Amino acid sequence: MSECLFCKIGDGEIPATKVHDDGAIFVIRDLNPQAPIHLLIIPHLHVETLLDLTPHDYTLVGRIFAVAAGIAREEGFDADGYRVVANCNRNAGQTVFHIHFHLLAGREMGWPPG
Repeated sequence: MSECLFCKIGDGEIPATKVHDDGAIFVIRDLNPQAPIHLLIIPHLHVETLLDLTPHDYTLVGRIFAVAAGIAREEGFDADGYRVVANCNRNAGQTVFHIHFHLLAGREMGWPPG
């Protein structure tokens, strides 16, 4: 997707500091953090919304959660806890139409969210 912000970041066309990149998934720090730790976990594969995932993509989604756990351990916030959030479509707050997951930590999270 030539106009997709996250595709451009993933391809290196737009600079960003990547916390992780394994060729399938990359992770960057959110420019508008909602918690002391706010990372975006983004697959290189362009999928617009969660509704567009197919059974072929299910392994990728599992890998995203494994990456989140690995980063939590590496950065030392695993014991305190973290939240992984995905927004689907505009009313849920999705602003970039390339699936991505918000990894939030560093403060107590309220419930219910949003």
